[in-house]
Amino acid sequence: MSTPSKTTHRKRRTLLASLFTAASLLFTGAVAADTTVRIGFQKSSTLITLLRSQGTLEQVLGEQGVKVSWHEFPSGLPLLEALNVGNVDFSADVADTVPVFAQAAGARLVYVAQEAPSPTAQAIVVHSDSGIDQLSDLKGKRVAVTKAAGSHYLLIQALKKAGLSFADIRPSYLTPADGRAAFENRNVDAWVVWEPFLTSAQRQLNPQVLADGSDGLADYQRYYLSSVSFAQQHPDIVATIFEELRKSGEWLRANPREAADILGPLWGGLDPEIVEVANRKRSYEVRLVQRDSLAEQQRIADTFHAEGLLPVKVDANDVDIWAP
Repeated sequence: MSTPSKTTHRKRRTLLASLFTAASLLFTGAVAADTTVRIGFQKSSTLITLLRSQGTLEQVLGEQGVKVSWHEFPSGLPLLEALNVGNVDFSADVADTVPVFAQAAGARLVYVAQEAPSPTAQAIVVHSDSGIDQLSDLKGKRVAVTKAAGSHYLLIQALKKAGLSFADIRPSYLTPADGRAAFENRNVDAWVVWEPFLTSAQRQLNPQVLADGSDGLADYQRYYLSSVSFAQQHPDIVATIFEELRKSGEWLRANPREAADILGPLWGGLDPEIVEVANRKRSYEVRLVQRDSLAEQQRIADTFHAEGLLPVKVDANDVDIWAP
C-alpha cells in the first residue's frame, strides 16, 4: 500500500482548515443572529426617542440579525450605573456631568459620541414674584436640582459667579418631574432644569430666568456611551447606532415641527409648539468624541471635587473613546 505524499497531507490540512473556518463562520453568524442590544434612555433622550418611535434601529439592526430592547431611567446617573454593571449595553445621551460621577464611582465606560454645546438648553428659574432678582439672592434659599445632572454643574458655576458656594444654598435633589412639582407648589425657591422641561415651565408657569449656561458658565454637551465589553465585542453595532443618531439629528434640524409632532405625545402630551421651541435650544449635532474636547469634562470634575461633592479627584482623560 502506498504512503500518502507530503503534498496530499498538505491538501488534507488545507481542506480541514477551510471546513473549520466555514463552520466557525456559520457558528458566529448564529450567535450574531441572537444578539440583542439593550439601550437605556431617559424621557428627554430626544434622538433615541425619535429612533425608537420610528422603529429605525429595529429595522437597520434587524438586517444585521440584531434585536433591540429599550429600558427607561429617571435620570442619567442610574442609567450609567446600569451600563457599568452590565444591565444595559448602550446609553442614550446624558449630561456631561454624569460620566464624571460614574468615573468617580469606578465605572469603566466608553465615550461613543457627543452633541455639540447647547448652553441655553438649561437654566435656573425662580417665581416671578419671589423677590429673587439676581444670583446672589439665592443665598440660604431652597433650590431643586437633579444630582449629577448638567444643571447641577450650571448651578455651581452660577453661584461661583455670584460669589457664593454650593454650601450657601439648601439643595433639594429631585428628578425633573419632582422638581417641577416642588417648584409649582412653592416648596422650593428656585429650580435648575433642562429642556424640554424648561420651556414647558416657561410657557405654563411664567418663571423668571436667573441664568442659563451662556457666557461660558456651562457648555452643556451631552454624551452617548457604551459598556467596554459591548464596544469591544460589537463595534459594528455601535457604528450603526452612531450613524443613525447622526442622521436623526440632521433630520430633526431639517424638520423641527414634524419632530415636535412625534415627540409631544411621547413627552406627556406636550404641546408641539413647546417641543419645537425647546428643541431649538439643543444643537443635536452628533459627532465623534475627540480627546482634546474633554477639557470641559475636566473642569466639571475639578469643580465638583472642590465643592466636596465628588469624593475623589477624576482624570477626565482616563477614559476609553470609541472610533469607527
